[in-house]
Amino acid sequence: MVANSSETFSESSGDDTQDRSGEKFSLGVLDLVPRLNGASAEHALQQAVLLAQQAEAWGYKRYWTSEHHDMADLASASPEVLLSHIGAKTDTILLGSGAVLLPHYSPLKVAESFHLLASLYPGRIELGLGRAPGGGPHATMALSGNYLQHVSNLPAKLASLTELLEGRFAYEDVPVTARPIPEIPLSIWMLGTNVKSATYAAQFGMGYVFGQFMSDSDGVEAVRRYREEFVPSAGLKEPEVMVAVSAMCAANENDALDWSSFNKEDKGVKRHVAGTPEQVWQYIRQAGQRLDTNQILMVTAGPDYERRLESYRLLAGLR
Repeated sequence: MVANSSETFSESSGDDTQDRSGEKFSLGVLDLVPRLNGASAEHALQQAVLLAQQAEAWGYKRYWTSEHHDMADLASASPEVLLSHIGAKTDTILLGSGAVLLPHYSPLKVAESFHLLASLYPGRIELGLGRAPGGGPHATMALSGNYLQHVSNLPAKLASLTELLEGRFAYEDVPVTARPIPEIPLSIWMLGTNVKSATYAAQFGMGYVFGQFMSDSDGVEAVRRYREEFVPSAGLKEPEVMVAVSAMCAANENDALDWSSFNKEDKGVKRHVAGTPEQVWQYIRQAGQRLDTNQILMVTAGPDYERRLESYRLLAGLR
């Protein structure tokens, strides 16, 4: 059953963990690092590490974490710092930002930070970029000043960042290198909920993550534009799409609905699915077919950390 959405399930047959071509879905975690039930920031961060470790053990492909500022219920202001710590506590799971809010920052600083991560954890780092402010107006102004001006300069920042990551950036005709230079390049993604973010991803040859849980749209038009306008880059020759969904799994539907009651108060969550693992996989399969992707990022908060982990475990159990 779907909560906070007008979508419904349709009957299907076969393995709901596969896409139309029979290829297995790739599951990832998008962790907002919530402070559930008034937990301390320290405890929330410990739970983030535990979630990444368990996700790795359960076969999740990636762990991404978000960037938010001056939000009392979240402990995720600096994804690159948290990813550095989690990288030391895990072995194979891919690590990414969902997302670094590029309008606030110097492209050189972002490139250096993620090159350093990619050198520490070769082949495991993914740089997800966003264009949202990530906080209220006063926190946004305190962070970087005039956000509207910065976001209007985003295309230039994306161009500079791409050049820095590809080793072809110059300032006043003098080459500038984002060091250290990792042996294995990191992958770059643009996160968004509309056509604007999709066209940026296409223009600069990045992967595109559609934030289904934050959007009233089904994403079809944004993904269509992304694929049609995609320009190959040094790091990505063909368009690549992920979809981020909010979900809660439980052994029975009533528990899943009860555990999801918190979402009714979260205006940032536009679409959320709650149900048994079979029901949630059906929703995932439909989202994947609609956007022609088998790559999924799962956002799960839950009423407490134990049931959050249980939701991720149950979902992985049907892979």
